[in-house]
Amino acid sequence: MKHSEVIELLKELIAIESPYYKEADIMQYCYNWLEKEGFSPEHHYYSEKKAIGFDGENIICTIKGQPGGPTICLNGHLDTVPLCKGWTYNPYEPTIEDDRIYGLGAVDMKGGCAALMVALKRLKNSDIPWKGNIILTLVSDEEGPFGLGANALIEDGLIDRVDCSVITEPSTGFSQYDFPVLCLGARGCFVYNIDFYGKAAHASSPQKGVNAAIEAARFILESEKLQLESDGILGPGSFCILKTEADGGACSVPDFARVTVHRHIVTTEDEESIFKEAEMLLKRAGVKCEYKIDVRPEPSPGSRYYKPYVVNKEDIYANAMNASVESVCGKPATIDYLDSIGDFNYLGTRICTRDGNQPPALIIGPDGGNIHSSDEYATISSVDATCDIVYEFLARIMK
Repeated sequence: MKHSEVIELLKELIAIESPYYKEADIMQYCYNWLEKEGFSPEHHYYSEKKAIGFDGENIICTIKGQPGGPTICLNGHLDTVPLCKGWTYNPYEPTIEDDRIYGLGAVDMKGGCAALMVALKRLKNSDIPWKGNIILTLVSDEEGPFGLGANALIEDGLIDRVDCSVITEPSTGFSQYDFPVLCLGARGCFVYNIDFYGKAAHASSPQKGVNAAIEAARFILESEKLQLESDGILGPGSFCILKTEADGGACSVPDFARVTVHRHIVTTEDEESIFKEAEMLLKRAGVKCEYKIDVRPEPSPGSRYYKPYVVNKEDIYANAMNASVESVCGKPATIDYLDSIGDFNYLGTRICTRDGNQPPALIIGPDGGNIHSSDEYATISSVDATCDIVYEFLARIMK
């Protein structure tokens, strides 16, 4: 059965393995597709040496309309999480059943990327006179620990002075509401380590030492009692122990332990408040040994952590997007906010418009399920509609 152009493209993208750090093949495919469609795409290569030691690339494609209009950044990531166990479908052979298309990355977020690419092609080939500039950014490593692809775009000044960013992450797939969902912000995230310094001793006489693993456990148990407050928009943050490390060797009290904390944050929280919170938990836990709180090494100051953000509901671009949704779907979008983090946090907090303000980062994307799990799928109807919405938004806001 022949499907729409956006679904046929999505099938091609699913068939290309692209876990983060291994995106070269899908980047080249998208470059070739854009070039074949008459665009002038560019490879953007970057090299990160401080935190990961990774050389990656993005694809950037800029098209220009008549003078006087806004500059819109369209953003999507082409990488996926690594393949997990439990798939009953071939993760790299797109399978269509009714309104679902199964495959790794189908909804997160190759469906959104396909929607952007085809929407841009439709605008280019239309007779609609439009003003301004559109920058399509297809990035790598969004699923990795630092969003290296988007970070490099910002660090290299390639998306400075945009007026609005549109990110086709699966806003509905992450939401409790039915399609369409427009997310006007997201929680942020701060990851930090606490190193505990105990005193070694023979395991036959543990009382002669200070067990760093036990001191770390005191902190972990106390953290379960933490009550997080809402900021009134994004809700409360979250606190998760990601990793614990301690090793006393064959027969020794461990004199070192490390706990890694993944802390989703909201607009009332920042690095200073999170460190104060950690100190409070350590004090309440009665930790007896010395300790040190620090962030993991970051590629650049801007990528130290993901900042939360909120877009004003009355923003002109948000209103234009909702009008476009209503035009395509016959009803307005449900407004929501993402609990998770992604490149949208960078786009929503780290770039400026031409007049120095923070441009809105709008998240509108397909429905689907099993995100970061086996048998991931996107709904075909919502991928098609996402393409239509993006096209309608561009035609509306750039006329």
